[in-house]
Amino acid sequence: LLFIIISPLLMGFTIGGTFIGKMMFKRNKNTLNVGIVAVLLIVITVDSFTTKPYENMVSDTMIINAPPEKVWPFVVAYEPIKEKGNYWLFQIGMPSPVQSTVDGNCEGAGRKCIFSNGYVFDEKMTVYKPGKDLTFEITDQPRDPEIMGHIDILRGQFLLKDNGDGTTTLIGNSWYRLYVFPNWYFNPWAESVTRNVHLRVMEHVKKLSEKNV
Repeated sequence: LLFIIISPLLMGFTIGGTFIGKMMFKRNKNTLNVGIVAVLLIVITVDSFTTKPYENMVSDTMIINAPPEKVWPFVVAYEPIKEKGNYWLFQIGMPSPVQSTVDGNCEGAGRKCIFSNGYVFDEKMTVYKPGKDLTFEITDQPRDPEIMGHIDILRGQFLLKDNGDGTTTLIGNSWYRLYVFPNWYFNPWAESVTRNVHLRVMEHVKKLSEKNV
């Protein structure tokens, strides 16, 4: 999966390198061409060595046809998701969320997010406001080589808003830190994966909540 993600970048560098090479060896304006290429290489090198880990937050919203008190129990913990994910990376083998469990229904209790390959994200619920706000810190994440050193999931949050008409607006937020560069390339991938993890869980919560009305 990591190879799939970096392949377009490698291809871009290869094509770009070929193009730059042709520019450098043109008969005319050799000095100018080499100077431009040198400046570009310096900029890329400096950026690679000075860029700090990048943090970002992804947010998604969904309307559920059920009041907050019906939605809340499934936000805290939900039974296994049996449907296959629609996201193309899930379909080719990327682990997807299948269940969440809790040690207790209170602030400070442990929570686990379990993925399809058995990976578990250990969490601690730092805000527990029934029907309104569930915020949790990630205390431990899987030691997968495709994750380690590349991304840390920092925290997650579900906010519930009573719309006053029997429906609930469910907002899912996640914060992460990237350690791979360039950010302009890898961050859209991280956003896409995070968003589809959100939507898979939120659609399941919606299904369970509306069934329970």
